[in-house]
Amino acid sequence: MDRAERTDVAAGADAGDLAEAHAADAADPLAARRARFALPPELIYLDGNSLGALQPDVTRRLREVVEHEWGEGLIRSWNDADWVGLPRRVAARLAPLVGADPSELAVADSTSANLFKALAAARRLRPDRRVLLTDESNFPTDLYVAHGLADLIGDLEVRVVHPAAVADHLDASVAVLTLTHVDYRTGRLHDPVSLTHAAHEVGAVTVWDLSHSTGALDVDLHGWGADLAVGCTYKYCNGGPGSPAYLYVAERWHEQVATPVRGWFGHTRPFAFDPEYAPAAGAERFLDGTPPVLSMAALETALAAFDGVDPTVLAAKAAALTDRFIELVERRCGDDVEVVSPRRADRRGAQVSLRHADAHAVTQALIERGVIGDHRPPDLVRFGFAPLYVSHRDVVEAVEHLAAVLGTGAYLRPEFQARRTVT
Repeated sequence: MDRAERTDVAAGADAGDLAEAHAADAADPLAARRARFALPPELIYLDGNSLGALQPDVTRRLREVVEHEWGEGLIRSWNDADWVGLPRRVAARLAPLVGADPSELAVADSTSANLFKALAAARRLRPDRRVLLTDESNFPTDLYVAHGLADLIGDLEVRVVHPAAVADHLDASVAVLTLTHVDYRTGRLHDPVSLTHAAHEVGAVTVWDLSHSTGALDVDLHGWGADLAVGCTYKYCNGGPGSPAYLYVAERWHEQVATPVRGWFGHTRPFAFDPEYAPAAGAERFLDGTPPVLSMAALETALAAFDGVDPTVLAAKAAALTDRFIELVERRCGDDVEVVSPRRADRRGAQVSLRHADAHAVTQALIERGVIGDHRPPDLVRFGFAPLYVSHRDVVEAVEHLAAVLGTGAYLRPEFQARRTVT
C-alpha cells in the first residue's frame, strides 16, 4: 500500500470517524513523539507488542558505537566510553516506566533467563513451601521455565490453574505466585494490586512478567507492592530485536535474595577477579556475564523517547486507541469477527485480539495491504497499539482495510494460506 492508496482508504472512511480521529490526534499529548520513529508512510504499524519501531537516533548511536567506540577506541571504550556503566544507565532510564528505583533493576539477558533467576530467588525466600502457582494463560516460555526449575530442584510443584481461579488457589503451600500481567493472546489484564496483596496475605512471594506492559501501561511496582518482576524491552520499549530484558527486585529483599547464576558482572568488584563470589549491592547482583554493548547502547538511546512521559499518559492513550478500534470493528466488521479482548479498558492491555476461523490468512491479507498485525493460533488476529507512535487516524484506516479484506474475501487468495515461520 503506497501513500496514494492510503489516501484512498482514508477517503472511503466515514467522515465523522475521520474528524473524531483528527481531533483526538490534535489533542494527543504524545503526538510529537511519533516524529522520533522511522515509520514508513505506507504502513500502519500495529505490531509494537511484538517488536517496537526503529528510531533514527538509535541508528546514529549504533553507528557511533561501532565505528568510533569499537573501531577506534577498541578495549579502551570500556572506560573511555563507559561501556561498563551501560547496565546501570539503562536501569536508570527504565526505572520511571515501571515505578521502581534504579537500584532495584538489573538489565541483562533475556526475559526467560531473568525469569529463571527470579523464580529461583523467590523460591529460596520461602524454602519451606513447595508450590509455584501460575495460570494456564501464561506465556508458554514462562511455563517452560517454571517446569524447568521444578525439574532441576526436585521439590517444587508447578500448579497451573484457570486465570479466574488464581486467588482461590492461594494458600499456605504456595511459595511463589508468578503471572503475566497482560495475557498475550487476548490482552486481558490480571489485577496486580489485589493478587499481590492476596499472595502476601498467605505468605507467598510474587514474580510478575511485564513484557506486554512496560512502555504502554501504567506499571507501578512500588504501588503494587511487587516482590520481583521481569520484562522485555523490544516490544513497547522499542529497544530492537532481542534487546536486553530486565529483572526487578524490591529493595526490601536486597539483603536476602540470591541468584542461581553468579557471574562476574554481578560481583561487587568485577575487576578484582576474586575467586570468591561477593554479590553486588541491590538488583545488580542479578547481572552475570559481560553486557552486550551494541544492544545495550541501542536500548539506552531508544528509551530516551520516554523521557518526561508519565506512564499514566501512556495508559490513557492506549485505552483511547483500543476503545476506538473495538467500537469501529464492531460497527464495521461485527458480523465477521469476534472481539475477544475485554471491553473495559481497565481490564485490557494495549492490544485488541479478534477471532476469525481463518485468522492467519486474514493477518497475511492485511499485511499485504500495509496493515501490520500478527496471528496467534489457532484463530486470533492480534493488534498492538504503541502509545508513542500509533495515531487515531491509524486506527480508523486499519479498520477500513480490515472491512475490505473481510468484505471482499481477499484473505481467501491462495498466497495468504501459506504458513510462514514467524506469524
